[in-house]
Amino acid sequence: MTDENKNEPQAQAVDEEVAREMEGVPEHLRGDGDDDSDESSLDDALGKLKGDLETAMQDVLYARAETQNVRRRLEKDVQDARNYAATNFARDILSVADNLARALDHVPDELREHEKAKNFISGIEATQRELEKVFAGNGITRIAAKGMPLDPNQHQAMMEVPSDEVEPGTIVQEMQAGYMIKDRLLRPAMVGVAKKPD
Repeated sequence: MTDENKNEPQAQAVDEEVAREMEGVPEHLRGDGDDDSDESSLDDALGKLKGDLETAMQDVLYARAETQNVRRRLEKDVQDARNYAATNFARDILSVADNLARALDHVPDELREHEKAKNFISGIEATQRELEKVFAGNGITRIAAKGMPLDPNQHQAMMEVPSDEVEPGTIVQEMQAGYMIKDRLLRPAMVGVAKKPD
C-alpha cells in the first residue's frame, strides 16, 4: 500500500465530518475555497455596513435637529402664553379706561373749582392714574397718534380732514386711543387723517 492509499480513508473521514458541520450553514456563507471571492465579499459587506452606519448617523442628526426645533417652538409658545395671557382681559378693560377718560374730559372747569366736586374729580383722576400704572406694569402702552404719520399697523383711519397746516397722511385727530401689549397690537388707534383741501 502506498502512503496516498493509507491517508485516503482518513481524508474521506475528515471530508464527511466537514460536510456534517456545513449542513446548517447557508449557501452564501459557505466558503468554496476561493480566497479572492471571500475577500471581495467581505469588502462588499463592510462597505454596505459603513454606508448603513453613515445613513443611521445622518438620521440621528436630523432627529436631534428636529427635537431641538420642537423644543424651541414650545419654549416660544410658553413665553407667548405668559406674555399675552391677559390680552382678552386687557382688551375688555380698555373700554373702562376710555369711559373714565371721557368722563374726565367732559367735566366743566367751573365744576372742577367747586368745593364738593373737587374731591370727587380728584378721586376719578387718581383712579385713572392707577389704571395707567397697572397697564404699564403689564406691558400695555398707549400708541402715539396725533401729529404722527398714519401707520396702518397701529392706526385705523376713520375719516379724512382737509388741512393745509400739515402734510397729507398726518394724524390730526384721535377719536379713540390705541394700545400695544408688549410688541403686539392690542387695539388700533381710531384717527382722523389730514388730506389736501379740494
